[in-house]
Amino acid sequence: MRSGGLSAGSSRKARLDPFSLPARFAAVDAAADERVRHVELYHERVVVRRSVGGMRMALNMPVSVFAGVALRVTKGDDGAMASVTLEHKDSSLSLPLFDSGEAGEAFAEWRAWANVLGLPLLVAEEDGMLREPFLRMGGVRVNDVRPRRRRRSALKGRRSTMSLRRAPGKITEDTPVYRGEREIIARN
Repeated sequence: MRSGGLSAGSSRKARLDPFSLPARFAAVDAAADERVRHVELYHERVVVRRSVGGMRMALNMPVSVFAGVALRVTKGDDGAMASVTLEHKDSSLSLPLFDSGEAGEAFAEWRAWANVLGLPLLVAEEDGMLREPFLRMGGVRVNDVRPRRRRRSALKGRRSTMSLRRAPGKITEDTPVYRGEREIIARN
């Protein structure tokens, strides 16, 4: 293992740390000669080194060519496993970043890798398709419009806003009309 590989820590198993890039690690590659590829992961680029048919090659790609950071949940004999992968349009270039049996750990790693690499969050559906869990407009997440918040009122949680608005008065035939008088208000 080269220096800068999997981080050592108090966790149960070695893991890649998104906050200590560059990172170097080995990943399984079914098409490679030794069934392994060596990956160097930087903030702005990824270098994949492997040997296919005796030919050694190095793929140097910017991080921006990757589709995003995907969260995959698979059901196994011992329970559900969650994995975080750096997804590419060509599935043979996708890179595994994290595997865990705990959903909370995987969710935290998924968010951390997406923030560090500046890529969108993706979720893998049961049929293998990837989709974004949140609406986005460019790099900005779009949410529903929130209702106007009322402030500085002791009763803001108890009353609706409609009761605070003044309703216009309606003049009917039963409304008393005083003409020719000097004052309308009564004084005691």
